[in-house]
Amino acid sequence: MSAGIVLGWTSPAITSLKEVYKPNSTLTEEEVSWVASLAPLGALLGALPAGRLADYWGRKSVLLAMTGPFLLGWVLILMHQSMVVLLYVARFTSGVAVGAVTVVISLYNCEVAEDRVRGTVGAYLQLMITVGILWAYVLGAFLDYYWLSLVSCAVPVIFFFSFLFMPESSLFLITRGRDEDAERSLKWLRGDHDVRPEMDRLRELLSRSSSGSVGKMSWRGPTGRAVVITIGLMAFQQLSGINAVIFYSERIFEDAGSTLSPSLSTIIVGVVQVLATYASSVLVDRTGRRVLLLLSDTAMAVCLLVLSVYFFIRERHPDHVTFIAWLPLASVVVYIVLFSLGFGPLPWFMIAEIVPAEVKGVVSAVAVCVNWALVFVVTKAFGPMVEQLGAPVTFILFCAVCSTGTAFVALFVPETKGKSLSEIQSWLERRPRQDIGKI
Repeated sequence: MSAGIVLGWTSPAITSLKEVYKPNSTLTEEEVSWVASLAPLGALLGALPAGRLADYWGRKSVLLAMTGPFLLGWVLILMHQSMVVLLYVARFTSGVAVGAVTVVISLYNCEVAEDRVRGTVGAYLQLMITVGILWAYVLGAFLDYYWLSLVSCAVPVIFFFSFLFMPESSLFLITRGRDEDAERSLKWLRGDHDVRPEMDRLRELLSRSSSGSVGKMSWRGPTGRAVVITIGLMAFQQLSGINAVIFYSERIFEDAGSTLSPSLSTIIVGVVQVLATYASSVLVDRTGRRVLLLLSDTAMAVCLLVLSVYFFIRERHPDHVTFIAWLPLASVVVYIVLFSLGFGPLPWFMIAEIVPAEVKGVVSAVAVCVNWALVFVVTKAFGPMVEQLGAPVTFILFCAVCSTGTAFVALFVPETKGKSLSEIQSWLERRPRQDIGKI
């Protein structure tokens, strides 16, 4: 949730921030762009060491430690007093924490969840990010940037004291030779159930990894295949244009003839994201990962095609689209719903499902780095793309990416619903083409 608040803070805070810089100076559009973009850039750098640190210190320890950068970021915003450089440092610092927690929470959620609900628990990362974004949108509609930042300080503090009582990942504890602690952790999580069979499966998984059967790092080995799948999912998630569509949503609301204020428009978008992501957490262990990913990317491609055609006609024959002014608004809502059902939450936890235990920390960090790097690129490039290429071409390019992503999922991504981590690794080792959607 703290990560979501950092990401959602810019939209409602910019207006009140501009007032702070008057009358002596002003916050330029370029500076606003950097305020928005430095958090993803910090997340890129924060994700780099996060996997290694989680493998060395433990998942729980790293997550607790990230409370510090989150708090420091908010404190620097409260203290910046028209010093834009300090504002940059604040956003970058918060971004570092965002990048680290998105790596480590994916690992932690996957490793503590039972196989039958691993998808549901894994989807909670994206769900809580959307809840945090909605928190920023709603409070930002009533509070200026100072009070919004002050209230947001409470969230990482609450997390710290509540998470102190949670157990460490049993898989991590076994890798450190702490089998008794691992068994206690599983008993805390599973209640009165006999955890010995699960302990045996975890030992077998780690034994296979360390013995080399999982394969050395090569593009033809199982680890290489896992890297391709996870980085591919992360790349197609961001290159689908989700940040561009949300950035353009206020304009689309206006084109549809909406009289809603910009703040209310963004709140509606936030509510849609939360509800759709919650629906994904309910469906993912029932319908499966592949079904939701394929449905998500296919429908997103259609929505982007509709937007492209609409703006193409509107630029040349404005009178021809007056009777379908509602169409872009409907396309944006459906696009956000389908993104939040599939490509929004699923790639985050499928990293921890697919990647072998021996390299999970490193590969997770690389995949998340790719994600945040593309967030930064798309955020910075979207405005110039619309200006230079026009909205129709921009949206058709994103449509092409979504179509390619659909083919990627159909050809390379396995179904992991209800399968143990050991069974998923067995598929990566043999990878029979005829079983690609049957695992």
